[in-house]
Amino acid sequence: MKTRFKWLAITFATGALCAAQAVLAQAPIKLTLAHAVAPTNPRAMAAVKFAELVSQKTGGRVTIQVAGAAQLGDDLTMLSALRTGTLDMSMNSQGPVSSVLPELSALGLPYVFSTQQKAWELLDGPIGDELAKKLEPKNLILLSWMDNGIRQITNNKRPITTPDDLKGIKLRTPPDPSTVDMFQAMGASTQQINFSELYIAIQTGVVDGQEKPLANIHAGKLHEVQKYISITNHKYESTPFLMSKLTWGKLSADDQKVIKEAAKEATTYQRNLMAEADVKLMAEYKAMPSLQINVPDQAPFKAATQKVWDAWEQKPFGDFVKKLRAAAK
Repeated sequence: MKTRFKWLAITFATGALCAAQAVLAQAPIKLTLAHAVAPTNPRAMAAVKFAELVSQKTGGRVTIQVAGAAQLGDDLTMLSALRTGTLDMSMNSQGPVSSVLPELSALGLPYVFSTQQKAWELLDGPIGDELAKKLEPKNLILLSWMDNGIRQITNNKRPITTPDDLKGIKLRTPPDPSTVDMFQAMGASTQQINFSELYIAIQTGVVDGQEKPLANIHAGKLHEVQKYISITNHKYESTPFLMSKLTWGKLSADDQKVIKEAAKEATTYQRNLMAEADVKLMAEYKAMPSLQINVPDQAPFKAATQKVWDAWEQKPFGDFVKKLRAAAK
């Protein structure tokens, strides 16, 4: 008799748990997605696309509130909020995320990728999976690797035709160790300024220039305050689309699946926007009389930054750097 009652109790408890999970799965959910870029940036457009996809896939049950243009702080502030669970999602930046996972900064070493397509293929494979697994103990779930483009140099001093032209130039870089090392190796004076403050910093002469992909240069209207654009293609950067592990753990398996599917679709959309922007904006900028465009030979830049690779292979995560270098080839 006791065995029967015990069996009935277990059956009832299991049924109640399943019922509770079913109710939870159908409960409305509202999540916040934050980013730090302007509304015309492909990252911002992808955030809106992601929110639309999630709403469509859940019949409006799960809604995503997008807080863009650094409404909730800069990338580092958002990253901290993700880790503590006070923010649900962020389309963040490679530099800030590398502050919690140094290996991530290696993606931005000089001339790792010759094209965006090659970078996407690598990040969608074992290298990207390895980095994603290393982010989980940091309370971060990697939803996808969005794109932050192949980067170019803009400034107000002179065309950058060789590494020597960077000597003495005050250049804004993201807080990314590989980028800082790269430009210091070529003689630039690097400074870290929030992207939201960069336009004024250039306009007032706090810095002479910066380095970003054409899409970000355009979204930030930096072409309005810069004279020279040098197509150096010196590095690639990703846009890690992250979710708080604490938020992720509260979702049902079905909702997790929807979030992942929507992130994948939004990433394809965002990557295509970035690639299209390069072609469109190159033509647009060449037609502007206020801008001078030059395409320098990459060989001297690669030679000048070889020592950065050598130094990074000696870091505690040097094995990962070597693996990345081999995979990129």
